[in-house]
Amino acid sequence: MAQFVIQGGKTLQGTIAVRGSKNHATKVFPASLLFETSFVVANTPLIEDIFRGHDLLRDLGFKVTSKDERSFEVTPGALKKNELTRDIAERIRTSILFVGPLLARRKKVFFPHPGGCVIGKRPIDLFLDGWQAMGARIKQTPTGYAMTAQTLRGIDYTFRKPSHTATESLMMTAVLVKGRTVLRNAACEIEIVALADFLNKSGSRISGAGTPTITIEGTGGTLLKGTECTIIPDRLDAGTLAILGALAGNNMRITHCNPDHLSVLIAHLRAVGARIQQGEDWIAVSKAKTLKPLDIKTKEYPGFVTDYQAPFTVLLTQAQGQSLVFETIFEGRLNYIEDLNRMGANIIPCDPHRVIVIGPTPLHGRQVESPDLRAGLAFVIAGLIAKGESRIGNVYQIDRGYEKIDERLRKLGADIRRIEEVTS
Repeated sequence: MAQFVIQGGKTLQGTIAVRGSKNHATKVFPASLLFETSFVVANTPLIEDIFRGHDLLRDLGFKVTSKDERSFEVTPGALKKNELTRDIAERIRTSILFVGPLLARRKKVFFPHPGGCVIGKRPIDLFLDGWQAMGARIKQTPTGYAMTAQTLRGIDYTFRKPSHTATESLMMTAVLVKGRTVLRNAACEIEIVALADFLNKSGSRISGAGTPTITIEGTGGTLLKGTECTIIPDRLDAGTLAILGALAGNNMRITHCNPDHLSVLIAHLRAVGARIQQGEDWIAVSKAKTLKPLDIKTKEYPGFVTDYQAPFTVLLTQAQGQSLVFETIFEGRLNYIEDLNRMGANIIPCDPHRVIVIGPTPLHGRQVESPDLRAGLAFVIAGLIAKGESRIGNVYQIDRGYEKIDERLRKLGADIRRIEEVTS
């Protein structure tokens, strides 16, 4: 297992490019199960979740070949199995996105509970309820879920709460069924819009993506024709880098992004005092002389998304005064707080969803383990502003969503290196 070794306290300046969106690319590859002809996916991030998605496709009988460094061609093949292989599917949360298209094509599927990080092991009832409404029968076993469906039908379905992954899953399932599907209280993430646009160019009929009501006119089983898909910039990669810039940047320029996708985060960064300039596809961030406290409350996109919460909490440890962090989306997403306190932060838990951050407090290097993707990167940020050496373990979690983040940060002047842990 690898770990990051960081010597903190360096000012970061220069240019860093944003990679393609994890939350777009990880949906396009499962969507290839809806196709009968090949297509190319360009601007793909080179991250672990993508590689595991390729493994699942190949295991099902599809071909995934590299066209250049960031482009991959997907060639459909005869689906040779109805089951998602456990040792692959349990490593990524988005393995569940293969289930709906596979069910629509093969009428039965077996899959283990999707994996990923600690918070990734959360209930999948929103998915199961939707598939049952479409006509699937589901049996839970000690090792996973067995689903069968003689006929899937279009439905008028309301999510109890918005979920971008559940929205995309039912949207993809509905593409091949017979009849109209209406998804209400749907999530509104820009990645859903990007996925719908790609599917529509390929022959599906989806309207309303990006709004709370999405309508899909099913093809009745007719597969789609492939067209090229270019992955949009990763707003979470860009936003996390912007938070880092507000802590340690000197005109740190973030390129190949869409500032419109970051508007709420940019408003929060300006509110704490960060100095930000922006253009059509870039932002430049510099640390404020004094950071102001700010209360934050996570909300589904386009609000202050939960993925920014852990990095922003690190930022608030350096603000002059008291801030409240209210995590409304996920249970367990504040579990990293104890390690930040060990680094010198003064964070007081109120309940499982709220903490009070009192700053500023100098942080000191420590050894910590990445519990999940976003908290892992928050520890990297903490290490970069801390005094002394920090070691961040379990960097596989970080590699799931941030491409070669150590190499990219070194170009800004960060003292960070990757080493292999020695096991006895």
